[in-house]
Amino acid sequence: MNDSLRTVLVGFIAGAVGVLVFHQLGFFISNELGFTKVQLYNSRPVPPWSVPTIVSAAFWGGLWGVVAAFLVPRMPGALAGPLGWILFAGIVVTLVNWLVVAPLKSAPIGYGFRMPGPVVVPLVYAFWGFGMWLIARLVRQVLGGR
Repeated sequence: MNDSLRTVLVGFIAGAVGVLVFHQLGFFISNELGFTKVQLYNSRPVPPWSVPTIVSAAFWGGLWGVVAAFLVPRMPGALAGPLGWILFAGIVVTLVNWLVVAPLKSAPIGYGFRMPGPVVVPLVYAFWGFGMWLIARLVRQVLGGR
């Protein structure tokens, strides 16, 4: 298997599984602390293909994982490791979600920046980034290579 295909597989698996475990766990903790009321593992259909919300989130998480798997290892110093994955998910993915995805869904930028969203979302996404890093390390070991 060539390095690019391995990176795509590692990134997609890390991102998708990271959503199913760490992203949902982050929102579970936020719910338990009383900060949010997010429905976990939501099965509500998402247009246009009516796939369950959690499946859609895992798919998009997988695509973000591919981007991170190519980008983060090329960052300088400490950013090439877990810190890079954490900051990528906590900052980059959050900003794209707020500034691009929300308007595409006809929602206000940042989904209106209603509290506690501006605090909880970057923290949950950062936790997901940490999870992606852990999963990517494990998948790389299983697939072999760097």
